[in-house]
Amino acid sequence: MTIGNATRLRITELCEERGITLNKLSNICGITQSTLNNIVGGRNNSTTVSTVKKICDGLEISIVDFFQSEVFDDLEQEIR
Repeated sequence: MTIGNATRLRITELCEERGITLNKLSNICGITQSTLNNIVGGRNNSTTVSTVKKICDGLEISIVDFFQSEVFDDLEQEIR
């Protein structure tokens, strides 16, 4: 799994855990819904740490909490 795929899955997982939509997440994080839709829909494969931090701040979790998920356990080596 790539870091992009894992990030998408984690955002979806966190929304499901909290019973919120991407629209609600965008409102509480200050990120446009189109940006979140692009991330979760796979059209944005390079989510920035800054965007992840905004999501974490909106959900009142730490970055460590965000990345502390099984989805990040078996990441592929990404070669450019």
